[in-house]
Amino acid sequence: MPSHFRTWAAYRKAFILSDRIDEVSASFPSDEKFRLTDQIRRSSSSVCANLGESFGKRRYPKHFVSKITDAAGENYETQVWLDKALTRKYISRKEYDGLNELSNEVARLLTYMEHNPSHYANKIFKSKNEVKP
Repeated sequence: MPSHFRTWAAYRKAFILSDRIDEVSASFPSDEKFRLTDQIRRSSSSVCANLGESFGKRRYPKHFVSKITDAAGENYETQVWLDKALTRKYISRKEYDGLNELSNEVARLLTYMEHNPSHYANKIFKSKNEVKP
């Protein structure tokens, strides 16, 4: 079966966010390489990875939702690292605002997915608690 998670708006926006974070964090000071730079790149990439995993778990509603909430947690962690980057003046207010707004869009989409899992795996979920054979 094709990996339809790539068509999800949350995945597409999270991927763009992760890519932009990779670009801006390249200019962070070298002494931040194993702290802030590594952490913000890992958390933003993990949002996408968790969405991919959720697709693989779509047969099991609770596991699917668990991966979506993991993605949301990583997205919020990314926001913490963006706050740190702004406070330390590694990014401008304009960069911060753009990245933070994109992260907020991802958060809204993930919340929708969490509350409407059957919309994303409607060929598998019969009802909230029943799985097709």
